[in-house]
Amino acid sequence: MIRYSSPQEALRRVFGYDSFRGFQEEVVKTVVEGRDALVLMPTGGGKSLCYQIPALLRDGVAVVISPLIALMQDQVDALEEAGVRAAYLNSTQTPEEAADVRAALQRGEVDLLYIAPERLMTAGMGRLLDGLRLSLFAIDEAHCVSVWGHDFRPEYGALSHLRERWPDVPRIALTATADRKTREEIVEKLLVEPREFVASFDRPNIFYRVVEKKNVKEQLLSFIRSEHPGECGVVYCLARRTTEEVAEYLNAAGIHALHYHAGLSAEERSRRLSEFLRCDDTVMVATIAFGMGIDKPNVRFVAHVDMPKSIEGYFQETGRAGRDGLPADAWMAYGLSDVMTQKYLIDQGNADSLYKELSVQKLDAMLAYAEAGDCRRQRLLAYFGEASAPCGHCDNCKEPPEMVDMTIEAQKLLSCIVRVQKMSGVSFGATHVINILLGRENERIDSFGHRALSTYGIGKDVSEAQWRMVVRQLLARHALWVDVERFNALRLSPETAAPILKGEERVFVRRLVHKRQRKTAAPQKDEILLRLSNTSRRIYHALRDWRRTHAAEIGKPPYVIFNDRTLAAIAEAKPQSEEELAVIQGVGSRKLENYGADVLEIVGREL
Repeated sequence: MIRYSSPQEALRRVFGYDSFRGFQEEVVKTVVEGRDALVLMPTGGGKSLCYQIPALLRDGVAVVISPLIALMQDQVDALEEAGVRAAYLNSTQTPEEAADVRAALQRGEVDLLYIAPERLMTAGMGRLLDGLRLSLFAIDEAHCVSVWGHDFRPEYGALSHLRERWPDVPRIALTATADRKTREEIVEKLLVEPREFVASFDRPNIFYRVVEKKNVKEQLLSFIRSEHPGECGVVYCLARRTTEEVAEYLNAAGIHALHYHAGLSAEERSRRLSEFLRCDDTVMVATIAFGMGIDKPNVRFVAHVDMPKSIEGYFQETGRAGRDGLPADAWMAYGLSDVMTQKYLIDQGNADSLYKELSVQKLDAMLAYAEAGDCRRQRLLAYFGEASAPCGHCDNCKEPPEMVDMTIEAQKLLSCIVRVQKMSGVSFGATHVINILLGRENERIDSFGHRALSTYGIGKDVSEAQWRMVVRQLLARHALWVDVERFNALRLSPETAAPILKGEERVFVRRLVHKRQRKTAAPQKDEILLRLSNTSRRIYHALRDWRRTHAAEIGKPPYVIFNDRTLAAIAEAKPQSEEELAVIQGVGSRKLENYGADVLEIVGREL
């Protein structure tokens, strides 16, 4: 193994970068010194370097604990392309392949080993690691250890065993999303007197937008066609069936889409993930089974056709867009049905009462974000305890919504719910209450005698969509709650509803307007090519063609060879020698050795 004299030397020679970002260097030094560290850094912020470089500087093998085995191959591919001795052990391997990795470990030929938490805790893996010199443990997606986190996984709790069994091996816990309580639990369970590094959660290249859900498949198609034609994106859905329906709809409209959920076989999920990683025009329509660790840099948008269950989940999922730092979109459609569905799922789950209470709190915060009329980014950052000014780069900043005083309408709706329950002895859902306010005629209203209510027809001057916005606003303020055991019936929360009914608190709702679709050029192409001359553009496209062909030949994603930014930098610099190519960001020593001749030949040919 090559030994490096400093973090800076490893960064330059292996990964091809001249300088660290943010506090990366401080984290690296902390772990190299043998101390524990907690690292919070947004998706795409460079967390992996915080343990990969210490793994190259400390003696022994670094064990990286990652929850998604489907992504380990891609991570190992990228490291091997950079000249790092990396391997993984997981259930996708044949017994012979796993035996080869174990033998390489025992011969000291592996610097980074990726494994899932379940495998780490097996007796056989423990015995294997006991016989090795361990340089560090890196616990990725560390928020999974916390019941306060948005993606709690019981198997992560067993990782507290690391500090008892291997007390002298430093641990670094990494995550992109953790509030204060989650951070405290990560430290309590996994680390000992760690240094804590908390970066800004801001992703300034992402444009956040929330739209009222109408015909969501048509809305999604319009968004993709107008703003991201032929580009790579991820669409998140709540249900498996929805992923299949949306993918089928997009494919029928000429957009290359795949669906992905836990109901597919492991082999089929792996195949679809591989196709997504290797293509630049694929839209993955998925449940949250597709997610953690996705490091494809050129995902130009993340869309949600259903409202996520928490701010943490939403932030992590949208953070998979624009990891290359170029402009990207976070688009979400939501409606009242999303709130009802999420509350039903929470109530019907098998979790204990504490977890259900936490889940309701997180859902309430998500609903408040969706309903907000102020800066989206400011709200997101505030949730994680970070103060900021309005960003000027979200839908509410670009086109501030007009907030309308609908206190009287809120009073009418609350009064209607009270009167319905008093007359019938039971509560009803939002659709029935709104139908009464609108004075509609249907069998259900007649059968319960609800035409006789004083609130029947008193809301005809307000649209159904606006009434649903009032309901959502009252849910967000806890003036209403959903009784999932009574078919999502609406009930009043007396303490918070009373001030509204008395006129002591005002209720403001955004005015419904039909916004024009925000027109943007394809961000990846424009941002990269805008600064290039005609000759440099020709070189850039030739390099992309070569990269695509070579990636197919070696069976790896194109971006693990060189990312688009590095190709653009090469095209702009037009290097004529290996010395000139070596100083370009993203060209490490192994890539220079493997691809330098090809790149220089292409540059020379296109000049």
